[in-house]
Amino acid sequence: MRRIALGLLMTALFAAPATAQTLDRIRAKGEINIGYRTDAAPLSFADSGGNPTGYSIKICKAIVAAMAQPLELEKIKTNFIPVTTEDRFDKVASGDVDLLCGASTITLSRRVKVDFSTPTFIDGTAVLLLRDASGDMSALDGKKIGVRKGTTTEKALGNSLKRAGVNGEVVAFDNHQAAMAAMEAGEIEAHFADQSILYNLFSNSELQNKFKISNEILTVEKHGLVMARGDADMRLLVDTILSRLYSSGEMSKLYRKSFPTAQPGLAMRAMYLIAPTLP
Repeated sequence: MRRIALGLLMTALFAAPATAQTLDRIRAKGEINIGYRTDAAPLSFADSGGNPTGYSIKICKAIVAAMAQPLELEKIKTNFIPVTTEDRFDKVASGDVDLLCGASTITLSRRVKVDFSTPTFIDGTAVLLLRDASGDMSALDGKKIGVRKGTTTEKALGNSLKRAGVNGEVVAFDNHQAAMAAMEAGEIEAHFADQSILYNLFSNSELQNKFKISNEILTVEKHGLVMARGDADMRLLVDTILSRLYSSGEMSKLYRKSFPTAQPGLAMRAMYLIAPTLP
């Protein structure tokens, strides 16, 4: 019954007026440009061979495979395009990237420029600290604090320090690896980032016995895939495929493959229940 409903939805989608610029381009060229972050492990990163991988990449590969049939293509070639936190949304808005598959928090200010899919992940800002450090924000007063520049975490950190009356020196890094190197060298006292990213940095550090990750989070952030603003047909197709992946249990399988030793928290489990949309 679900397959029939999905088929009817696809028929309605492609019987609509030809306003789907992105889908028309993909169909005409037989290829799609996927933007991805190289430094946002475990969601989106380049492996040791330079190949894109991570939870968000796995989701996008499943989406691209499912797009072929409704676009009447035997197969869609995937071009992976590295992006930075600074240019990722501009590349989507300009049409250089058809689908951004990274670690992108859904915000209203970003939706002025781009559109987002149904949420694919829920994360939150946490902090990596020295093992014997206090977890209290006030303990960072006068200390050097790291953050990845161009992220929602940078803004959240500034707001949190201001509310707590803490005058820490914020050091903005070009990537998380540089921030981790600074932590290991003792150049900064703490590094703020998405909890998932911090756990990856922590688990891959040879000096992990020196550090700890706070249990508290400063924010709760929904992540989504990013598309051109106003392209309703592209968004409908992506959300339709995501809903099918959620309903079939495939999304939870992709999570387990990406986070083999972790259990989804309450927010992630809730998302599995509420994210699928009925056809």
